[in-house]
Amino acid sequence: MKSLPLSQLQTHHSLQRVAVVATDLDGTLTHQGKFTPDLLQALAALAAASIAVVIVTGRSGGWVSGLVSYLPVVGAIAENGGIFYPSNGTPVLLTAIADLKRHRQQLAAAFAHLLTEFPHLRETEDNAFRVTDWTFEVAGLTSDHLQRLRSLCAQMGWGFTFSTVHCHIKPYPQDKAGALMQVLGDRFPDYSSDRVVTVGDSPNDESLFDNTLFPLSVGVANIAEYGDILTHHPAYVTDLPESEGFCELVRAILAAKLP
Repeated sequence: MKSLPLSQLQTHHSLQRVAVVATDLDGTLTHQGKFTPDLLQALAALAAASIAVVIVTGRSGGWVSGLVSYLPVVGAIAENGGIFYPSNGTPVLLTAIADLKRHRQQLAAAFAHLLTEFPHLRETEDNAFRVTDWTFEVAGLTSDHLQRLRSLCAQMGWGFTFSTVHCHIKPYPQDKAGALMQVLGDRFPDYSSDRVVTVGDSPNDESLFDNTLFPLSVGVANIAEYGDILTHHPAYVTDLPESEGFCELVRAILAAKLP
């Protein structure tokens, strides 16, 4: 890992300027797949400090549309960059798709092609609630399998990524960073890159670790599992994994803002 421990973050960046926290969800805000009381308190503390939280997740649009109504966040980007759901307002399609019905048919055909080589792939239960991408379970797939799946998708003109829970067939080059840049430009046009912290834990968060876009990026400790396959590494890594690592970061941000 080409990252520094979180304890060194304040030495290199002024956390007092942080205005937006853009964070992955699964494996970053969750602990063993669930939200914890400490996580909810951390999100509430950020809101009380007037720090905007934007969730940037691979989860489906249908799932995310409900989530933003319950958490103290300004909105959530779903499907690895496909759609933005503000906490109050109309969803915004971030990927240009001329014909959504035909798009879904093309994704289904791409998945059918993958099944010819990997017949045991399992479509995710939430796939029916997706708009821009197509997902199947990552469980049981080796690194070699994932590399082959990426290659097959590229041959068909599709992008491919995976997280701790799902594999995604997606429009190329739809990703979290591009979507977040769109949302920041629309919702926070006065915020410079040094006022945004990006947070993640897995390969589908890699674009959020691109220091040419987001110099202040943090991986929770479980990102170390993927250190050997990432091109972009987070600038800093927490001591703790999953939501405990996120709460560790929140404590550092709030402490820096104390008078």
